Amino acid sequence: MFKLGQRVIIVADSYEQGLPLGEHAYIIGRDRNPDSVFQWIVRIPKIDKHFQIVEADIALEETLLEQEAERVQRETLLDYALATRNEALFRQVMGIQSDSAEESGDSIKESTEEFIRKVNIKAWI
Repeated sequence: MFKLGQRVIIVADSYEQGLPLGEHAYIIGRDRNPDSVFQWIVRIPKIDKHFQIVEADIALEETLLEQEAERVQRETLLDYALATRNEALFRQVMGIQSDSAEESGDSIKESTEEFIRKVNIKAWI
């Protein structure tokens, strides 16, 4: 839920209104009309205009920064795991669970060729 006066970033343009994506905006009002699809009224200072928008078109700057930090951290761990050939870290970062380990409860060491084949399949998808 957003508050009046809060600084947000335009992340989408659902109704093709010509919103400038990636620009900062300030919430200046809430549209409580039940017949309207729009929930918020924002002002974009850079172009000096007001727009009625839906909640899916805006996001908090803090939320976007957290998501970007998590993405960069995950990519860095993945690069490190591939550079050091650390299979356990790679599986943890990619979220890969061994089917045989889940069924039997013990970890069976697979061949290097099988591991590379699985990595290539994940990379292709």
